[in-house]
Amino acid sequence: MNSDNATVALSVAANANNANETGSGSIFLVGMMGAGKTTVGKLLASFLNKTFLDSDREIQKRTGVSIPVIFEIEGETGFRKRETEMLLQLVKTENIVLATGGGAVLSSENREMLKRSGTVIYLRATVDDLWRRTRQDKNRPLLQTSDPRRKLTELYTQRDPLYRETAHIVVESGKRSARHLTQLLAQQLTCSQHNWNGSL
Repeated sequence: MNSDNATVALSVAANANNANETGSGSIFLVGMMGAGKTTVGKLLASFLNKTFLDSDREIQKRTGVSIPVIFEIEGETGFRKRETEMLLQLVKTENIVLATGGGAVLSSENREMLKRSGTVIYLRATVDDLWRRTRQDKNRPLLQTSDPRRKLTELYTQRDPLYRETAHIVVESGKRSARHLTQLLAQQLTCSQHNWNGSL
């Protein structure tokens, strides 16, 4: 996923009329695990001369343990509390591109916080693509079940409407590489009008 040829397979199909001014503001990426938030986020931060941050990694830095360990000790409820506390700090940081955890949108507090603090981009991939990218990853605690694909489908069904509710821009699955998509997004996000209709 980190090479220039890694395919995130996304294409923009959104109306960003309500997006915040993004030339000097922060950008928050939301989406399912495996959607490409880290890959696109790093590239987008580089294009726009912003600082890239990952909320899960920041939580791990603070606690000194991995996300699976936090889930094991504190459960999902404990992790979500830590996640909200971390987001409250991170959204105050200026000029960043932030990759949020897949479940960050489950909290209405988080959704409103992200919407009012910057421009939210939903990286939306199909369940098939998400499964292909995550099925070998043992660091996804919610997928450590007897039927991880079914669990992934359930999570997608639950979260997709919440991502859409939160996002100013929805990025649909497609055939573009991460770098190509990032270039197109960067051009749109730095244009003078900051709003458009139709697709890239």
